[in-house]
Amino acid sequence: MREYLLTLCVTAAITYLLTGPVRKFAMVAGAVPEIRARDVHREPTPRLGGIAMFGGLCAGLLVAAHMQNLKGVFELSNEPRALLSGAGLIWLLGVLDDKFGVDALVKLGGQMIAAGVMVLQGLTILWIPVPGVGTVALTPMQGTLLTVALVVLTINAVNFVDGLDGLAAGMVCIASAAFFMYAYRIWFGYGIEAAAPATLFAAILMGMCLGFLPHNMHPARIFMGDSGSMLIGLVLAAGAISITGQVDPDAMRLFAGSERAAVHGTVPVYIPLLLPLTVVMVPVADLILAIVRRTWNGQSPFAADRGHLHHRLLEIGHSHSRAVLIMYFWSGLIAFGAVAYSVNSASMWIVLLIVLLSAVGLVLLLLPRFTPRAPLWAQRLVPPRYRRRAFLEMTARKKAARAAAAGAGAEARTDAEGAGEGADEAEREPVPSGANGATAVGDRSRFTHTRKISSHR
Repeated sequence: MREYLLTLCVTAAITYLLTGPVRKFAMVAGAVPEIRARDVHREPTPRLGGIAMFGGLCAGLLVAAHMQNLKGVFELSNEPRALLSGAGLIWLLGVLDDKFGVDALVKLGGQMIAAGVMVLQGLTILWIPVPGVGTVALTPMQGTLLTVALVVLTINAVNFVDGLDGLAAGMVCIASAAFFMYAYRIWFGYGIEAAAPATLFAAILMGMCLGFLPHNMHPARIFMGDSGSMLIGLVLAAGAISITGQVDPDAMRLFAGSERAAVHGTVPVYIPLLLPLTVVMVPVADLILAIVRRTWNGQSPFAADRGHLHHRLLEIGHSHSRAVLIMYFWSGLIAFGAVAYSVNSASMWIVLLIVLLSAVGLVLLLLPRFTPRAPLWAQRLVPPRYRRRAFLEMTARKKAARAAAAGAGAEARTDAEGAGEGADEAEREPVPSGANGATAVGDRSRFTHTRKISSHR
């Protein structure tokens, strides 16, 4: 665990330190696109944040390869190299898209090529557990198709949800934390070394997201762009494929005992099929709804619009930060709920807790529609948008009365000052003007004794 934590911290530190220089490079390179109609931010913001995240990924893999225990992952498995190869391709494609713009179909083809490169190096699904049937071995063609489909689905789900500051990085960080807990339990609890690569991928992914989030929280100083969103989506999918396709369910010895005990025991085996979808359930649901909505309206499934879930939260009345936190809440609830259910599927307390937290989440969603019934004396403790209309009207009347009283006092003072000035002017006598504009200070007749002064030159 110490080595996993050290790898996470190194990845986060490298990502954080690289993001500042990458931001300056993006501004110099002109990777600052104009604001589009569907964008939420109001100021042009540079992209290419995926460059820093890819640097963190390389640093995490390099550090793990030189640790005493984690270096066995690189010696016994080719999956870290497969991940690095696929991540490099998808990252390069994202950088080109952030700078020059790439067609949607070209990006889809690039995603499939990146997934195919990982399959060629051994990162693929070899078998799947089917309820009621057991473990079903897949042919190479079936495994390849299923792997590519899972990678493309996860990449686009993360890419679609990247619409608010800090949303994609935070949700993937929550998903990777839940996945790390699940994979570490499989590796440490059951002693299965094949789960070690997935555990390492989850730790590195958490570091990438945690290092980038301080620069990406609202108001964001830099966006991860497609180079970052597609990269973290691929890393998340790679961990899910590793633990699903490489961990042998028979090695977990879960099929002994009664049929009911076997059903409950095999829950950790079936969870890998669902966990990659549960940890990104919110973006996957957003992806499916977007495809259905655009197809129904006669548009391309890849056409951009303002109908995503985070856009709807803003339209309801949530602020930017609160919409992001609500998405965090639902992602964490679904992801950690699935992990808790895999640990003890027979406990009703887990189900009841998930239901209770779901009710809390619904209240948070409807918060802008909720009007508190607090007494008038407590209205000042409530945010302005939730105060009663009567309290607001009373406050407005008081302000108007104070303004009117202040205006009347000012007018009275003005009239009094004007009257005083008039009285002073009336008391003054007009002063006659002398020759050449001079003024007579007194009677000139008092200067009677005058004599001529002659000058001798």
